[in-house]
Amino acid sequence: MSATTSPSGNSSGRASVPPSGRPVSPGGPGERGRSYGSGGSYKGGRTKPRWGRIALVAGAVVLVLAVIGGIYAVNYVNGIDDDLKRTDAFAGITADRPAKTVEGALNILLVGSDSRDPDAKEDQANAWRADTLMLMHVPADHKSAQLISIPRDLWVVVPKANGAACSDGSRAKINASFAFGGLPRAVHTVECLTGVKIDHVVAIDFGGFKEVTNALGGVDLYVDQTITSIHKPHRVFKKGMMHMNGAQALDWVRQRYQFARGDFARQKHQQEFLKAILDKAASSGTLTSPGKLDDFLTAVAAAVTVDQDFSLKDVALQFRSLRSDNLTFLTSPNKGSETINGQSVVVSDREKALALFEAVKSDKMTDYLAANPVKKS
Repeated sequence: MSATTSPSGNSSGRASVPPSGRPVSPGGPGERGRSYGSGGSYKGGRTKPRWGRIALVAGAVVLVLAVIGGIYAVNYVNGIDDDLKRTDAFAGITADRPAKTVEGALNILLVGSDSRDPDAKEDQANAWRADTLMLMHVPADHKSAQLISIPRDLWVVVPKANGAACSDGSRAKINASFAFGGLPRAVHTVECLTGVKIDHVVAIDFGGFKEVTNALGGVDLYVDQTITSIHKPHRVFKKGMMHMNGAQALDWVRQRYQFARGDFARQKHQQEFLKAILDKAASSGTLTSPGKLDDFLTAVAAAVTVDQDFSLKDVALQFRSLRSDNLTFLTSPNKGSETINGQSVVVSDREKALALFEAVKSDKMTDYLAANPVKKS
């Protein structure tokens, strides 16, 4: 597909908006406005775009709750469910919503924003920035989960309005959808991209996971290379297993410049962080200690905003058998980055992405993963 003029010439990876607040270029209509993206390496060895900033850790919002089973958990969750911050994530989405094809399967859009990230060049009050998009698929049997990272710089058709048809829009990076129409526009864009109906939305403030980690008494993470943090107070992380509190863990998973693989190394460390949180919650007595559980759930709840119908109690009960070894992490198939109209964007591998999202839609990820094994890092 040929590219059309982009919303801006900004190549920083952040969504930028012209004075009109709308994308300025027409985008050619694709099949339901879809353009797909992937897990290949970026061309030229650059570490931009930084779409892997909080991938994997974003999944902890729902997945940490998945380990909460038993009577204690249900009682605590009942109270915290009422205190969750909520938003109308589906406001005005009326056109081209995919049909729900498999009852019992769940598709949750995880949206991550690291508002306190030291790497952020600007941090305007009340300005939403999406650093990570992940589609979490939970099969109908609720025995596993697949988390699919969607590159924030994926070049897609963004519908011109929350209620517009998928093909009625303009080409832009997918994270620009937030600037054009808020969280509902992002949901609409992802549904147009994937053909998968989103059941729930969980928006996460990554910085809040410092408190989540501290509530668990810290986590043990493997440092695969001795480095000095580029952020104050310039901590030294020495190679080997290291027990980290919340501030140390967040500092570690934010590092990327010191690694040859850049964002991909950071993404691996974030995956390890997520698994450490899950396993620590399940093994440290947190789930059976009223005091620990209260601190833990309160910290998780403070870091998230959910849609109006999201039920923490239902998630905790339905996902209680999930553990870190039941999770599979993927990336929406792409061909790496290219420069289009002065912007560094991620280009889809449309054929492979079609196969992946069709497997999600039809709840046949077991078959898909058997045919397309995920390489272990």
